[in-house]
Amino acid sequence: MTLLDQFFHDQLHIREQEDRLRKLSHAGKGTDFCSNDYLGFARSKELFELISAKVKSIQPVRNGATGSRLLSGNNSYTEEVESKLVQIFKSEAALIFNSGYSANQAVLSSIPQRGDTIFYDELAHACIKDGARLSLASRFSFRHNDLNDLEKKISKAKGKIFIAVESIYSMDGDQCPLVELVTLSKKHNAFIILDEAHSTGVVGDKGSGLAVLEDFHREIAIRIYTFGKAMGVHGACVAGSKELISYLINFARPFIYTTALPMHSITSIDCAFDYLKNHLFLQDELQNVIKLFLQSIEKFTDRTQSKSAIQTILVQGNKEARSASLRLQNAGFDIRPILSPTVPEGKERLRICLHSFNTKSEITDLGVALKYSTIKLAKE
Repeated sequence: MTLLDQFFHDQLHIREQEDRLRKLSHAGKGTDFCSNDYLGFARSKELFELISAKVKSIQPVRNGATGSRLLSGNNSYTEEVESKLVQIFKSEAALIFNSGYSANQAVLSSIPQRGDTIFYDELAHACIKDGARLSLASRFSFRHNDLNDLEKKISKAKGKIFIAVESIYSMDGDQCPLVELVTLSKKHNAFIILDEAHSTGVVGDKGSGLAVLEDFHREIAIRIYTFGKAMGVHGACVAGSKELISYLINFARPFIYTTALPMHSITSIDCAFDYLKNHLFLQDELQNVIKLFLQSIEKFTDRTQSKSAIQTILVQGNKEARSASLRLQNAGFDIRPILSPTVPEGKERLRICLHSFNTKSEITDLGVALKYSTIKLAKE
């Protein structure tokens, strides 16, 4: 074993001893309460066929983008899809990225400068934290959804002030206090960076997300939309002013130095929003599923307060969370544990994702299984 492999071995052994070792696994065989496919688009045969037909109609044939968009990877169709996204997200301009991770990293690493200050919610996604870490600006976290804590810290900020939040948080499933945040940002001349990953497609006319739904999109400097969750495909975009998009094209390294998305991915984004336009009723069906699930767990105290498709049952300890998850999987429910260090130690949980296609009986049976699983765990 080489010195480097020994290092790998030792680090993995430590993680295994702490019950934190990650391993790849396949999608479960049970009822899907795990994926981010909130509206069932990823499994839709109809959408699959729409995408396939559209791809076949595009000429000339291109299996790959062949380069970055600043070299050989740009085309008129990608720009047409971006114009379509502008209409959906009610912005001046939009720029497609390969993923939400890449888009957040691009924004936070390139826009805040030395002497500026970034504040991010402590429960923000890793890509927000990683993007901030790559910036030359000072960076600070604030307590989750605690605007009093944020304002205390803002009072000591220097330079331009950026506040990075998510519309719906991926681990707790709760919503950011957007109205109050906009008011606070105006008071301190701060700029909001809003990640709409888990609201894209799920809420808003045409799937336009929380900011458009609440008519605050004009007050938010930068919005990031992700297409790999409710939209069932892949990719992301940044929406904002024309100056913002031109700046990213010139200064955002994750955009400049990466091969563009292949034509199939661009087509998939285009078709997914067309499909949603004719299936907006799925948003209502998802809300009905959420309401039914909340009724089934209303007596649970160890959970986060969420009204979104992301629900959590807190099970303290990695070993305990794994055990509860395994019981539910054996009962036919594909539910995965979320372990530390992904979440803070002591905040381990079962992350339950609800979907428009989950049936009433599946939700009812899950409520019973959750009660059984957690009660049995408490007795051990």
